Amino acid sequence: MSEPTPLIALLEDDPAQSAWLQQTLTDAGFSCQAFDEGGALLAALRARAPFALLLLDWELPGINGMEVLRWVRANCSDALPAIFVTNRTLESDLVEGLNAGADDYICKPCRPGELLARIGAQVRRHRPPTNPDANFTLGDFTVDMSLRQIRLRDEAIALTPKEFELAALFLRHPWRLFSRDDLSALVWNREVPSASRTLDTHLSNIRKKLSLGPTTGTLLSASYALGYRLELLPSPDQAARP
Repeated sequence: MSEPTPLIALLEDDPAQSAWLQQTLTDAGFSCQAFDEGGALLAALRARAPFALLLLDWELPGINGMEVLRWVRANCSDALPAIFVTNRTLESDLVEGLNAGADDYICKPCRPGELLARIGAQVRRHRPPTNPDANFTLGDFTVDMSLRQIRLRDEAIALTPKEFELAALFLRHPWRLFSRDDLSALVWNREVPSASRTLDTHLSNIRKKLSLGPTTGTLLSASYALGYRLELLPSPDQAARP
């Protein structure tokens, strides 16, 4: 099973700029999840969204990019790289951003080639070693790749081979958006057409068998015409925090 592309969190409140950045990233082979305000990004970070990199605008209403960066550096691993993409062009702003923990600083308007080169450098530098056959846990779920078994709170879940592969893919990569073509390629090696009802049946089955919902802090959401992602729901106390 091949590895999905790195997931980049984009914090940008200008719709046109956000759309351009998202298109630039996806055209270059990255996955991108966009946020237009800092509180939503913080909620995703508290829910352990596995971002490979943060792309932050500085000036936003409410919680701005600098406040997000300071929270990340105080609460998350230093291995999560962050790059400012901002209209603030003074040297003093650049120094403040880097001193706050930014790994790079790009002034708008940015050139797409330079932007992608800087992002690629940070992702490569901070990429952790991965082993698709390694066992792992996510919340109440334990995935044993050698036994091909998923346990929920120590109770083994009865899954067919393809249900296991599909569930393990979502659990290993929460927040990543998978198109129907992606799922067909990764789980069925394109033996099953992406439009087939087989995929819908398997998605329905793992929703039920894994109890994906508030009781397990998960949500298998569908984005119209885009695909599916496993979202991690913050606990009530986390959602209430600024």
